Amino acid sequence: MINTIIFDFGDIFINLEKEATIEEFKKLGLEGPNEELVVMNDLFERGKISEQEFIEGFQKYIPNADVHEIRKAWNSVIGEFPLYRLEFLQMLSHKYRLFLLTNTDAIHISRFEHMVGISFFSDFYQCFEKVYFSFEMGMRKPDADIFNHILKKHDLSPKRTLFVDDKKENTDAAAALGIQVWNLKVGEEDIVDLFEKKIL
Repeated sequence: MINTIIFDFGDIFINLEKEATIEEFKKLGLEGPNEELVVMNDLFERGKISEQEFIEGFQKYIPNADVHEIRKAWNSVIGEFPLYRLEFLQMLSHKYRLFLLTNTDAIHISRFEHMVGISFFSDFYQCFEKVYFSFEMGMRKPDADIFNHILKKHDLSPKRTLFVDDKKENTDAAAALGIQVWNLKVGEEDIVDLFEKKIL
């Protein structure tokens, strides 16, 4: 019997506009992500480099773009957070222990909070026993360490814990530790379909 749910954030609660980011960076002269930028993103999501270092990584390839333009393009991925999902989460919070575990960075979280406002993001965060951001933890999914850290810190039983994420590499990593998983298919499924999945 599941008594705990660990949720991803992007494309689970808040919609991500991944194509928008690519398009915005194209306007600035960057033709898609390259290997160096992918590595820098990984480091930034682990909190291993500063926002300034991250933005300077982009300026190496688009020297004419200023900090504001790069930050704006980077944040164009942040889409809508439908109210019905928050209401569903609030209902769940009365029945289960809930945790948020997301690979993210300080720029995106700041944008999200500014976009939805303090009342909304406070209501959202209050649904969780603990909110885990990768950049604050120094590790990211699908590292086994990040799951083990939460299981141990909160004394969770893997077989009674459900992990919901849209990336299969992340749910596979959790499943390998004995955690129950739902690899949500974006565009076909919604978090509010949780009970229809007959997982709980």
